[in-house]
Amino acid sequence: MPKEDATEVLSIDGREVRVSNPGKLYFSKQTKLSKLDLVRYYLSIAPGALAGIRDRPVVLKRYVNGAEGEAFYQKRAPAQRPSWLRTITLAFPSGRTAEEIVVDDSAGLAWIVNLGCIELHPHPVRSGDLDHPDELRVDLDPGPGVSWADVRAVALEVKSLLDEMGLRGWPKTSGSRGMHINVRIHPRWTFDEVRRAALALSRAVERRAPTIATSKWWKEERHGVFLDYNQNAKDRTTCSAYSVRPVPDARVSAPVHWNEVPDCEPSDFTVLTIPKRFAEIGDPNEGIDAAAGSLDKLLELAARDEAAGLGDAPWPPHFRKTESEPRRVAPSRAKSVAKTPRTKMPLIIVANSPSKEAALAGLEKWKRAHPEIAKLLATDDVLVDSMRGRSSTWTRIRINLRHVPEELRPPQDTPDPDDDPTREWRNMRASKKGT
Repeated sequence: MPKEDATEVLSIDGREVRVSNPGKLYFSKQTKLSKLDLVRYYLSIAPGALAGIRDRPVVLKRYVNGAEGEAFYQKRAPAQRPSWLRTITLAFPSGRTAEEIVVDDSAGLAWIVNLGCIELHPHPVRSGDLDHPDELRVDLDPGPGVSWADVRAVALEVKSLLDEMGLRGWPKTSGSRGMHINVRIHPRWTFDEVRRAALALSRAVERRAPTIATSKWWKEERHGVFLDYNQNAKDRTTCSAYSVRPVPDARVSAPVHWNEVPDCEPSDFTVLTIPKRFAEIGDPNEGIDAAAGSLDKLLELAARDEAAGLGDAPWPPHFRKTESEPRRVAPSRAKSVAKTPRTKMPLIIVANSPSKEAALAGLEKWKRAHPEIAKLLATDDVLVDSMRGRSSTWTRIRINLRHVPEELRPPQDTPDPDDDPTREWRNMRASKKGT
């Protein structure tokens, strides 16, 4: 029997967890790691990983073909699951509900990793109160070409503001190019109120560091590091502490102490280095549950913004529009109230693919086909969008031709590659509306 077809049975705290295809490579390029290697990694840092997901509904982001394959989101708990693994029913903004897995111990952690869950995606609520988050999440998302030094600088601005607001932030690398700062709060506020506080925080940091920080939702308006306030909208999840990310060196979303932020590097934290770090220094997030704070001061800041004329900011597309939200359309496509066209951003799509690597290769192919135009592009003229459908993810790459003379701008051709996994569903939906 080939090694990858075998089954490894682990005894974890008196429970048996079967690891199917334990020898199957989940990372095979820069780092070689099997599924069993990942299970053992998570067990080695289980106290830290469980601190981020325990007693929370978890969305299963499954990489059944490993980190180099496509992922899909599974909100509903698998029908075949151990009797000791509990679930809870969660309601979404769409009105739909789903029974989601809740992980409480190391055996449950190993069980979901066996499903291909390389990353851990918990909701910011506890199972006892699904309507009131106990965590505000600050997601620092750098644009193309933005330096890691700018990410760290924005993170320190966030810390300074949180200190003034009487809140404690707990930083971690995202495992990619950004940083996350989690803030435990008392579960007294609704999702909308937590998002409103996050928006006020994002705008305040933008005012403090206008050259490197932005709160603008539309990518064509952004520069520097985007503070993604919408990660606090209901039904949104981010990878939690110690999550492995699907990048070639198997980086980890690693908690760090604030005094490490000025000098840390994302590449320092991988599946191969984190267990030793955890054993030597413990968990930098230790004590996070005892540090819950109040949103009152951030909400007062939000009220001052609103009194000064700053209304709501755009929500993700599947949310119902709020009364003070601006028109939910990218500025490049917007028109004025008088129906006269505004100046539109000249955007073209050059690649769509479930594989970010394939999409980036498509971008390079486009640049080689248009070398003179590529020279005229600024760093933030390349928009790399991580798109998310109901169960699928893909990467869309657009080019803003604003710095290219109009007579030299190439037309919109068929993107290469052009694999949008939601296209069939959207076409079906459009045809139904037309009948």
